[in-house]
Amino acid sequence: MSDVIGKDATVRRWSIGELADASGLTVRALYHYDEIGLLSASERTASGHRRYTEGDLRRLYRVRALRSLGLSLEEIARVLANRTDDPVTMRGLLAAQLRSLEEQAEHIGRITHRIHGLIGRLDDASMPDPDQFMTTLEMISVFETGFTQEQREQLAARRAELGPEAVEEAKGRWAGLVEQLLGHVRDETPVDDPRVQDLARRWDELGAAFHAAGEQGEGTKAAARRMWQENSAGLGGSLPWPADRMAALVAYLERARQAR
Repeated sequence: MSDVIGKDATVRRWSIGELADASGLTVRALYHYDEIGLLSASERTASGHRRYTEGDLRRLYRVRALRSLGLSLEEIARVLANRTDDPVTMRGLLAAQLRSLEEQAEHIGRITHRIHGLIGRLDDASMPDPDQFMTTLEMISVFETGFTQEQREQLAARRAELGPEAVEEAKGRWAGLVEQLLGHVRDETPVDDPRVQDLARRWDELGAAFHAAGEQGEGTKAAARRMWQENSAGLGGSLPWPADRMAALVAYLERARQAR
């Protein structure tokens, strides 16, 4: 790439299309990262095309890794603003990502073992009983919604602490927030509108009540937010509102958070 202005042409650089292909992101997403200051190309060609360096590539990896751990783009920006690009910092991030992947792998292992057991029963010409199917379905559901078994237990314990009356009252408040926010989605109210910001704040505060304090609670909150972002259409199928509207609401809320 010899047309990079004033730089050593022997050093590898990447175009925005190459970076998009390698990372699984769209070019549009990389443009957005540039616009919000999360990831900008360090160099430009004489014709103005972006060229990403090794340092940019490492930063993108950090963004993607933090995103996989459940952080919002706003939270990632704050983390990267206070961290240097050095081996120690990168090792810490990789270790956190590895722990997350190992938890997922452990859960997949438990599901795999359970399904092997079901197949074994069928091989013996015996149909597994309903409880065995139910247990397997619950394990699969936990994995698909993004919670580890430990996180699921933490959430159950927190619900028990709140009590059934508080849980039902929170459900009613949440339904009211959904209705109000769906109205703003329909009317295309700007996400920085004070009314939308107030509703988004109340949504997050209501959700926070169901999570424990401290690091454990932050972990379940991040998993819950990731669950809604990645599975909003499917989750919406069990709610009284159309799945496509709930998916639009989740995306709208995320934009509102980023506008804070």
